[in-house]
Amino acid sequence: MSTTPHPEAITLHIPSPDPGRPAHTGLRTAAARRPDPEPATSRQPTEPDTPLDLAGIGIGPFNLSLAALAQPLTHLRTAFYDQRPAFRWHPGLLIEDATLQVPFLADLVTLADPASPWSFLNYLKYRERLFPFYFAERFHIHRAEYDAYCRWVSENLPGLHFRHQVDAVRWNSDRASFEVDYTHLGDDGEAEALGRTHARNLALGIGTVPHVPDSLKPLVDAPAVPVLHAADYLAHRERLLTADHITVVGAGQSGAEVFLDLLRSRPAGREGLHWLARTAAFAPMEYSKLGLEHFTPDYTRYFHALPEPVRDQLLPGQWQLHKGIDHATLAAIHDELYRRTLHGGWPDATLTPGVTVRTAGRVGTTKVELHLDHPHQGARSRLTTDAVVLATGYRESRTDTLLAALDPYMRRDAAGRPRIDADQRLLLDPCVTGSVYVQNAEHHTHGVGTPDLGLSAWRSATILNSLTDSTTYPLPARTAFTTFGLRPSPPRNLTDIPRPNSTLIENP
Repeated sequence: MSTTPHPEAITLHIPSPDPGRPAHTGLRTAAARRPDPEPATSRQPTEPDTPLDLAGIGIGPFNLSLAALAQPLTHLRTAFYDQRPAFRWHPGLLIEDATLQVPFLADLVTLADPASPWSFLNYLKYRERLFPFYFAERFHIHRAEYDAYCRWVSENLPGLHFRHQVDAVRWNSDRASFEVDYTHLGDDGEAEALGRTHARNLALGIGTVPHVPDSLKPLVDAPAVPVLHAADYLAHRERLLTADHITVVGAGQSGAEVFLDLLRSRPAGREGLHWLARTAAFAPMEYSKLGLEHFTPDYTRYFHALPEPVRDQLLPGQWQLHKGIDHATLAAIHDELYRRTLHGGWPDATLTPGVTVRTAGRVGTTKVELHLDHPHQGARSRLTTDAVVLATGYRESRTDTLLAALDPYMRRDAAGRPRIDADQRLLLDPCVTGSVYVQNAEHHTHGVGTPDLGLSAWRSATILNSLTDSTTYPLPARTAFTTFGLRPSPPRNLTDIPRPNSTLIENP
């Protein structure tokens, strides 16, 4: 996030609801639904100085879900901002045939409102692909298809403002609202104008950023040897394939997919591949039916109610619930390796788990040397390679600069992290009467389901219920067969929900 000198401010236009659509007083009836969304329209608010009810910062899948579920609530005035020119979902990893690890029902809206016009099934209907999908019998869709679905929603849903870079957020006590400063970017990405809007509540959905280990950061910036994060894989794939030897670092799903794609693209006997993993094995993701219940609202509520030290102790041991590799991907890798032994010999592909990259350096101008540790053996080695793909995961985007003005109001835990209540709100000083909701930044308070697409619609509905102080979207009282803990906490009634920023929800 950056700040640019102010040229003339631009006027914010807020999209209007559909003319003639009945006011929303709860869940809509089927008769009130438009089967296909219409192009976004915009209008000036009746009172230009009236704050928005909700301003969303970032338009990834989670805030897109929130915007889609908020759209029929015609009494709410909302707007969502993103600095990118358009919606894209991990474009560097839309590898051919790669599928989502969650069923298609984990779209933006279905698990909160199955009859929403913004569902994946309605997208198929709109594209006249519903019958082909029916006969394809796909429960897990291609990742590229999910990206296309989200782009369809983003292109038709009113109230989304791309090329709007939010620079700063402040609390204005006189107006009882947040001031949101933004830069309107041109087609070339340069600042065209600056503006400001006010909102009673905010929703942060700025996503995650690729993580590069400190030992490899100097190499990423060196142009001569391709050392890149998996997030940029497809953009550099053709260049990578010209290298004699390629090393993939990281044993999650992204690392497995990159390794498999490279393996399939290299000639037999001259694969020149090495796959390194810090974990003790190339481990499959926990995908049993009861294991998946860790991604239910029931478990999220249970986890949130645990004491902070217990939560911190639990999280590292749950990595296989969300950082393992899909069984089908592991099987495909083994099948491809096995196929290459049919005529004798072994493929030139090495898979080594249990190692860490201690340091790295350049060898001449065309190679990289990785210094490896194997803690279980107490051994060290060096690996020389021509290219490196880092499938080393993602970290939550930092909000220090964006929320710097709110820092004095923010309540933090013993580790200095923001405290977040059960309704996704940052706990702020009571003098701040507005709410700041967070999406995909609450791993430490809400657990392993935080980045999971399957909880996006439920979380968005939770936020909207909190925002409207009503059961706008009725949510199920129970979602898992497993009873987590000896004292299960049922969902609270709306009458039990403390007002924004109360400290009663979050454990001290």
